[in-house]
Amino acid sequence: MPTGSVRLQSIKRLGQDNHSYDVSDDEPSGSYMTMTNSNKGSKTPEDSEKPAIRVGFFQLFRFATCKDVAMMVVGGVCAMLHGSAQPLMLLVFGMLTDTFIEYDVELNELRDDRKECVNNTIVWKRNYTEAYDPAAPPPTGWGLINNSTWEMLTPLRPLRCGILDIEHEMTLFAFYYVGIGVAVFLLGYLQISLWVRSAAKQVQLIRKLYFSKVMRMEIGWFDCTSVGELNTRLSDDINKINDAIADQVSIFIQRFTTFICGFCIGFVKGWKLTLVIVAVSPLIGLGAGLMAWFVAKLTGMELQAYAKAGAVADEVLSSIRTVAAFGGEQKEVQRYDRNLVSAQQWGIRRGLIMGFFTGYLWLIIFLCYALAFWYGSTLVVGAQEYTPGTLLQVFFGVLVAAMNLGQASPCLEAFAAGRGAATMIFETIDREPEIDCLSEAGYKLDRVKGDIEFHNVTFHYPSRPEVKILDQLNVAVKSGETTAFVGPSGAGKSTAIQLIQRFYDPKEGMVTLDGHDIRGLNIQWLRSLMGIVEQEPVLFATTIAENIRYGRPGVTMEDIITATKEANAYNFIMDLPQKFETLVGEGGGQMSGGQKQRIAIARALVRNPRILLLDMATSALDNESEAVVQEALDKVRMGRTTISIAHRLSTIKNADVIVGFEHGRAVERGKHAELLERKGVYFTLVTLQSQGDKALNEKTQKKSDGEDHPEKLNLSRAGSYRSSLRASVRQRSRSQLSNLIPESTYSLSKPEVSKNTTLDEEEEEAVEPAPVARILKYNAPEWPYMLFGSFGAAINGGVNPVYALLFSQILATFSITDPDVQTREINNICTFFVMVGVVSFFTQMLQGYAFSKSGELLTRRLRRLGFHAMLGQEIGWFDDHRNSPGALTTRLATDASQVQGATGSQIGMIVNSLTNIGVAVIMSFCFSWKLTLLILCFLPFIGLSGAFQARMLTGFAKQDKVAMESAGRISGEALNNIRTIAGLGKERSFVEMYNAQLDMPYQAALKKANVYGACYGFAQCVVFFTNSASYKFGGYLVRQEGLHFSLVFRVISAIVTSGTALGRASSYTPDYAKAKISAARFFQLLDRVPQISVYSGKGDKWDNFKGNLDFIDCKFTYPTRPDIQVLNGLNVSVKPGETLAFVGSSGCGKSTSIQLLERFYDPDHGKVLIDGHDSTHVNVSFLRSKIGIVSQEPILFDCSIAENIKYGDNSREIGMDEVTAAAKKAQLHDFVMSLPEKYETNVGAQGSQLSRGQKQRIAIARAIIRDPRILLLDEATSALDTESEKTVQDALDKAREGRTCIVIAHRLSTIQNSNIIAVMSRGIVIEKGTHSQLMDLNGAYHKLVTTGAPIS
Repeated sequence: MPTGSVRLQSIKRLGQDNHSYDVSDDEPSGSYMTMTNSNKGSKTPEDSEKPAIRVGFFQLFRFATCKDVAMMVVGGVCAMLHGSAQPLMLLVFGMLTDTFIEYDVELNELRDDRKECVNNTIVWKRNYTEAYDPAAPPPTGWGLINNSTWEMLTPLRPLRCGILDIEHEMTLFAFYYVGIGVAVFLLGYLQISLWVRSAAKQVQLIRKLYFSKVMRMEIGWFDCTSVGELNTRLSDDINKINDAIADQVSIFIQRFTTFICGFCIGFVKGWKLTLVIVAVSPLIGLGAGLMAWFVAKLTGMELQAYAKAGAVADEVLSSIRTVAAFGGEQKEVQRYDRNLVSAQQWGIRRGLIMGFFTGYLWLIIFLCYALAFWYGSTLVVGAQEYTPGTLLQVFFGVLVAAMNLGQASPCLEAFAAGRGAATMIFETIDREPEIDCLSEAGYKLDRVKGDIEFHNVTFHYPSRPEVKILDQLNVAVKSGETTAFVGPSGAGKSTAIQLIQRFYDPKEGMVTLDGHDIRGLNIQWLRSLMGIVEQEPVLFATTIAENIRYGRPGVTMEDIITATKEANAYNFIMDLPQKFETLVGEGGGQMSGGQKQRIAIARALVRNPRILLLDMATSALDNESEAVVQEALDKVRMGRTTISIAHRLSTIKNADVIVGFEHGRAVERGKHAELLERKGVYFTLVTLQSQGDKALNEKTQKKSDGEDHPEKLNLSRAGSYRSSLRASVRQRSRSQLSNLIPESTYSLSKPEVSKNTTLDEEEEEAVEPAPVARILKYNAPEWPYMLFGSFGAAINGGVNPVYALLFSQILATFSITDPDVQTREINNICTFFVMVGVVSFFTQMLQGYAFSKSGELLTRRLRRLGFHAMLGQEIGWFDDHRNSPGALTTRLATDASQVQGATGSQIGMIVNSLTNIGVAVIMSFCFSWKLTLLILCFLPFIGLSGAFQARMLTGFAKQDKVAMESAGRISGEALNNIRTIAGLGKERSFVEMYNAQLDMPYQAALKKANVYGACYGFAQCVVFFTNSASYKFGGYLVRQEGLHFSLVFRVISAIVTSGTALGRASSYTPDYAKAKISAARFFQLLDRVPQISVYSGKGDKWDNFKGNLDFIDCKFTYPTRPDIQVLNGLNVSVKPGETLAFVGSSGCGKSTSIQLLERFYDPDHGKVLIDGHDSTHVNVSFLRSKIGIVSQEPILFDCSIAENIKYGDNSREIGMDEVTAAAKKAQLHDFVMSLPEKYETNVGAQGSQLSRGQKQRIAIARAIIRDPRILLLDEATSALDTESEKTVQDALDKAREGRTCIVIAHRLSTIQNSNIIAVMSRGIVIEKGTHSQLMDLNGAYHKLVTTGAPIS
């Protein structure tokens, strides 16, 4: 498929922007799956052919403003000037060499004692020549005249002497160098700081645009894209773009300019030699080009591979409780590890290829040396076309050009990585959402009656096009009436509601509001008419008041209070210590189900909606809360168009119209009584629950509000299992503190927020960069690789000094006067060059491969260990907001890969630099210790400039991380709850919050720009100053101490080249600094000793596990909320094989007791006994292996149904027969067999592809296959409609036989045949006994039963 066709989507006709009508000519209906969505596993065949990089380099800068462009242009000009400095230096250097050689030749001549210097020319001494006057007749003794005398008779070449004051000349050159050095410092500073600044601005903009575009995407897009992947893109991939458009570009420009200028000098000064060298250079270019291409391709592959692993980690960490309950830790670690393997292989291939090409480049370069030098010397010595200085200018001009081209290649690598990362990001930014929620297009009606009608609507979810959800649905909802949708789960009731909200557009047919197709209406306006209350409401991690404010912008406190009163939430809010300012925790984790539900209702009411959508709004509540909430809903339904989905028919009976759904169609509609006569879907649902209606009549006898108020006060404050299912957010006592201070005394009475932030900073400060030794310990298994790599690196390090030696040797040959000796010397040196090249090829390859292998293995090992350590933490750790799934996945993604910077290639660089400097210094001391000492004085500066860079960037690494994490939290929360945000029309405010968080990282980057620029300038100019001083001193030594000039060059070039190598090693320091901090963070995680350790083998195990449970005086507070006592001395016991039922209002500690039994937490006081063993002494995994749990919102993993069921027992391999047997017991088998792929059907992320009843039954099958001794049912049937409930209840009754069972339920029908019923309130049991005993008591249980629970 030509990539061009993707673009079609942006060429739109007016009004089509919002798809207000269908245009079929340029967008086939399937286009959205095939074209734009390339980052999902469901690739279409054409899709896989697309290249991984589809963004041109200059497109990276599409978001630059004029100011940015100006900054980049100025920076670029500075970079060009900076780049021309080195070639300029060569001109000076050539003159300098000629001066030295001239001087040396003069010395050689005058050593001959028959010559002398007269009138600044060298002549034969007088007394020799007078003795034999050629004019006089020759004496007879010709034999007397030997060869040398004849030589004297030939007149000398006119050689000047005595004029050359070498010291004065050298001083002049020194000044040239200083001038160039100062310029370089300024230019270096400007080029870096300007580019880094403009990049910071652009990256901030890209982040904003990307996030805001993602927030505008239609819901269907999110169904096909995992949230973990989006988070990775926001963090890592945008950083890659940053690397590609910041300082790297200016450095590239600088090096490229040097390359051009170098060649110019070559051609101007000596075209013959230049041509010879150039003839070889395509080989170099070819190598560099191929290398860039390969690296880019492999980087893309590696990124894709990592995104998969990230999605796994995200999924597992988000559902950590399920993983812990089923002992799936090891299994998950292995699944994660499997996904890391492919990424690792790509990384290793990349290293090998880079090694190969680097080696190849060095080989060619050394062959070039040999050739150029051999040919050049013939031009100097034979044809005498060049002076030695010109030879050097040409040679080095071309050489420096080539070198800089080579050094520019890492920049190309960064560009390629940036382009690869930008591909996905820009494609998302350019993608036009199918349903654009922020679009201004569309009508806004003046008056809304509220008539909603479905006309022949057919629909399937984009992520599952083969399953039809709605099939020719026709329903009319009259304004001002309450319409109830009933029907078995999976019949399409919730889907219909999502279509009304326009989360999706129907494939055929249309949905109308007051006769207008809703596709023609303005989306934000349309959604603002609706208030929605879902079954599992999402609250955002802020205060209660803020959560309600999300309902409508600019709402006053009075409105909020009115809404909470209407929703029956006012009283419980006022009982909380901080009232409306109470933080609800991430996902509302601090609130019980009933409280969340009422806050959500208040949020819907504050919108003052015309249309109220209730999607099972009361199913998650216990009877008392339900009665209260139901009453609230009945109050607010008046005069509004209301659509209510419910399974409890008690809540539906008084609806104006009841619509029965089946298989995606509305099969019947009418009032309660009419439908009963029809004996259709509704009738079957009712008869299953018919007795339940009696309870409704008793609802009227409900006591007045005032009386049950005190009771509510106590119930409202505590958390529950569901609540902490989403990591809760309040500040947690630091693990160190909690060991010293008993939990109860650690009260958060100060204003929470300030407490929160101060502790946060402290936590961040605490990270000391990790010792390298420890990082290496993790890399220990790779020691052979590292040894070989270091060996290669050491040899590579020796290459530079050897080169200096050979080079100065060349210069020495030019002052040899005897031509034969000269030629022989030259040929030897050339042969040497060739040898060095060949050796260097193999060692580079060895170094590249060995270190990439060890580095990638380390990254993978650390990721695995980190993930393993995370899964091993106690559940309380995940409640801390700093350990939210988003933050943890980011940590796995970035920190582990950064640690590689401290080992692997880094060690290579270090070894390389050390041998380099070692060999150079030793060599130099042998030749001239005085000069060496002088130059060594400058080495610290060269080193220092590197250290500077490291220091600064370490500081920045911390800030960057922290700054981005807060933005990451917002984006994570937004993406996870996108449906709720869309329903509330709050996309804009989340985008604004996110944008506000981006300011800090931007400011930090600006600071970084200046510091980094100054360091870079300094590092670049040190070399010039060094040269200036050393040639000055060298001139002195040559003059005063008769040092041979070639040694001056040898010492200077050896140390300066090795010094720059040191500089280069130090330019790797940013990675190194980051690596040490990331490693420290990682080790903190690995070293943390969980309070409840899953992995330890310690603790009791026993054979005949009976399942005898006793709670003795248990007291408990959640570690993140030490000020709220959840259990207050719980006493209850169950005998083996009995069923204990907990009942009570939401938040009274029922679910908490289950969590203590699972050992997610340990009681603060009192104990839980299992078969007489104290739970804190029992082996954790042994205990959990005996417990099966079915919770209210079962979490399924993104894999097949069979795999989800097998998850029940992770300790063994489970055959399909067992799976089907368990499925049959859970009444699941028939449904699964009706799916196209049967047991291989994928359930989607968090089971999103299934209805609730189906999920619930999979969860039951999962618990059955475990064959547990103890079965925990936490509201296992509350989310189901009556029909599903009946089947699920049967399944549960079967599963309970012969097992100890603890049931938590709000519907008393599920409880009454339990052996013991315990009524809880405020964390203690207030009554217990059997159903009949408690009814006779006429106490709390009696009251709960009579307030309207359906009882069969």
